[in-house]
Amino acid sequence: MSPPGPHSTLVEVDAHIRSCLNWDYGRRDSRMWQLYERSKVAQWNVSTDIDWTPEVHVGSLLRPRDGLVPPTAPPGSPVSPERWNDFLWEFQVWMVSQFLHGEQGALLTTARLVEVVPDIEAKTYAAAQVADEARHVEAYARYIDEKLGVSYPINAGLEQLLRDLLAESRWDVLYLGVQVVIEGLALVATRVASTSFGDPVITSITRMIARDEARHISFGVVALDGMYQDMTSRELADRDDFLQEAVHVMSQRFLLGEVWEHLGVDVAAGRRFVRNDPRMVAFRQLLFFKVVQVLRQIGMLTPAVRDLMLAESLAQPEVFAK
Repeated sequence: MSPPGPHSTLVEVDAHIRSCLNWDYGRRDSRMWQLYERSKVAQWNVSTDIDWTPEVHVGSLLRPRDGLVPPTAPPGSPVSPERWNDFLWEFQVWMVSQFLHGEQGALLTTARLVEVVPDIEAKTYAAAQVADEARHVEAYARYIDEKLGVSYPINAGLEQLLRDLLAESRWDVLYLGVQVVIEGLALVATRVASTSFGDPVITSITRMIARDEARHISFGVVALDGMYQDMTSRELADRDDFLQEAVHVMSQRFLLGEVWEHLGVDVAAGRRFVRNDPRMVAFRQLLFFKVVQVLRQIGMLTPAVRDLMLAESLAQPEVFAK
């Protein structure tokens, strides 16, 4: 398996932000402080809590166990049955690569939250999450370097979303982008990876990281609780537009254009397959289910977002009726 083509490794984003100091050090019985306490006892060490000794044989026979990613080439696949195992490995390399890039994005944007959120409890928890994100970057980078030996550049949609977030001055939009959309997708994706990827090392990594991601989503829910009840219609429309764009670009990346291109498969045919194959559709809908749940919790599951998810087959109508 040869690496994909070259990609710029350094991106600079100009940002104009307003840092916030707060001399009110808050209470120690808030929900946010409880999350902070949980984060302290849940820390783990990439070097000592992951068994790095198993060999990873890229190209060996894979048999996904969760039933979401087909273990054999399904009808309509643009990849022949003989090459389906190659696709499964490419999919694993691509997913882990995007996990890594997304974690670096979460590292930077959560560090930004420490500066810009107004209350000290949120600053404190965000600082704890920064340590989590640094650990996630370490784990995925080490897995790629030591076990896979190959990676993909960041997906264009994910890169654009991260650029937009790093240039963003509104702290609640940072929460929407990172804690709701990116972390919501990451939580489900890492849980899927822990049962469908092909070796015990990545299984262990993704299980540990999924525990952290669940706390991060709770952070966003607590921070945004009641936030949108008193906003003006124009302010809400701005957030609605942002969410639609974030959901769209994230849905497009799961059409796996880079994977089809690297396999030498017609990209349009590959994207059609992912859009229409029942198990691949179910995979995307599972990924976005947590995003739907969190948006409902914070009062931002708008008709426009709902219609977009239905149009792009990211959810079934009954999901919105719950």
